[in-house]
Amino acid sequence: MDWRNKVALITVAPSGIGRGLAFELARRGAAVGLLARRERVLQSVAMEIEAEGGRAISLPADVRDAEAMRSASGALHDRFGPVDLLVANAGIGATTYAVDLCEKAVADLINVNVIGVVNSVTAVIPQMVKRGSGHLVAISSLAAYRGLPKSAAYCASKAATSALFEGLRIDLLGTGVDVTIIHPGFIKTPLTVDVKRTPYLMELDEAVPKILRAIEKRRKGYSFPWQLASIARACMLLPNPLNDWLAIRNAFRE
Repeated sequence: MDWRNKVALITVAPSGIGRGLAFELARRGAAVGLLARRERVLQSVAMEIEAEGGRAISLPADVRDAEAMRSASGALHDRFGPVDLLVANAGIGATTYAVDLCEKAVADLINVNVIGVVNSVTAVIPQMVKRGSGHLVAISSLAAYRGLPKSAAYCASKAATSALFEGLRIDLLGTGVDVTIIHPGFIKTPLTVDVKRTPYLMELDEAVPKILRAIEKRRKGYSFPWQLASIARACMLLPNPLNDWLAIRNAFRE
């Protein structure tokens, strides 16, 4: 795929998957908009990309603020042109053990992981539909497939994101706007630092090319690594008692 005339907006780009995708897209010729709340860190990343010969702009904004997201999208358009690709990568993790469930912690997580994704989409989708071209990509998770111990809110947020993008994909058929849902397993990023068990943990440098390949092929969905994705799919078919028994004995978190 020729990225040289493409413009990508990547939410939460200072570290992890967002940073990896930003650098790789810039190396392939795309202009990238880096969006997160930490302006100083964003500027540093943008400078690194430009030092390698790429094109980048820092867009300090909070994904929970719809108006700020529209302003950021407009600033990217003014600098490089209309947004061709949105990578909705904003996400936080939290341990939500039912016995100690905190409604505020759950609300904070949902506001970032779900509402933040909605705000990201609404910031770019009108222009994409008007032009008849564009690509919406959600970084969801294999945790969207079934509930996991002490991760109820996180699983719910990723399930909501996946369902949201499935609905968008159907609504946008025939408009020229494609939709892709990425379901990664455990990738070595700041989000997995506190996870006690990380089966089939994948290095970021290995995961980023896989995600980009799925984006370039305009795949409707992509789940990886295949070993963990196969287990997650199989668990969807298990009766609830058996799934619960296995989940308790193979909890990913202590």
